[in-house]
Amino acid sequence: MSRTTARIATVALLLAGIAAPAMADPVVAPPVQSPVGRQPATAEVRAAYERTDALSRQIFWTDQADINPMDPVAGVKAAQALRELARFDQAAEMASRVLVVQPANVEAMLELGRAHIARGQAFYGIAALEGARDARPADWQAWSLLGAAYDQVRRPDDARAAWAQALALSPENPAVLSNMAMSAMTRGDAATAEPLLRRAVAQPGASLKVRLNLAMVLGLTGNLTEAEQMLRRDLPPEAADRNLAWLRERAGGTGVDQARTWGSLQGG
Repeated sequence: MSRTTARIATVALLLAGIAAPAMADPVVAPPVQSPVGRQPATAEVRAAYERTDALSRQIFWTDQADINPMDPVAGVKAAQALRELARFDQAAEMASRVLVVQPANVEAMLELGRAHIARGQAFYGIAALEGARDARPADWQAWSLLGAAYDQVRRPDDARAAWAQALALSPENPAVLSNMAMSAMTRGDAATAEPLLRRAVAQPGASLKVRLNLAMVLGLTGNLTEAEQMLRRDLPPEAADRNLAWLRERAGGTGVDQARTWGSLQGG
C-alpha cells in the first residue's frame, strides 16, 4: 500500500470542473492583459472563492498574487491551497516567493514552515518559524509549528519546550496536543500518545484530523472496535473500509513506521 493510500487523514478532493473557453475570433479577441493591467478581485469575490475547493482556491489566489505581489493575503492563501493539494514543494516555493517581496509577512513564515514540515524537510522551515515566533511571541501557532519542526529534525528537548510554551499560551489546544501525541507515536510510545489525543478530541475545536489520529492510535494498539466506531462516524463507508483494512494489517505493531505513514504532524 502506498503512502498516499495509507493516509487516513488525506481527504479526497472533489475538483471542480473548469470548462475550456470557446475559441474566440482572432480578429476581434481582446489582447491578453498583463497582471499589471488588471485589478484585484473585490472582497465579495475573494470571500466566495474561500468557500470553494482547494484547486479552485489555488488557481484564484495564485492569479491574485500575480496581479499584486505585495498583497499580504494572496500568496499565503495560494501556498495554503497548494499544501492542501499535497503539492508541498510548490507550497514552499510560493511561501518563499511571498517572503522575497514581503520579508515581514508572518503568515508567510508560518506557511513556509508548514510546507517544509509536510514535505518532510522541516529543517528548511525552522528559520522562518523562529522569525515568526520572534515577531509574534504570544502566537501559539508559531510555537506549535516549531515543536513539530524541532521534533522532525531530532531536537526533542527543543520540541518539548516549544509545545509547552504553545500550551501555556493556548491551554489544551487540540492541535498542539495532537502534535505531541503523534511525536510519541513515531517513537512507539502509544501509552503517551493515546491520553494526549483523548484530551485533544475532548476539546470543542478538535479537527477531523485530530479525531482520525486518535482512531489510528486505537487501531494500532488493538482497540479496533472503538477505532471503527470513530471512523464510521467521520468518514464515508468506502474510506472507512480502506482505513480499517490498513489498521488491521498493522494492529499490534510498534507504531513507529505506522505513525510516519499516517501523515505529517499537524501544524495547527
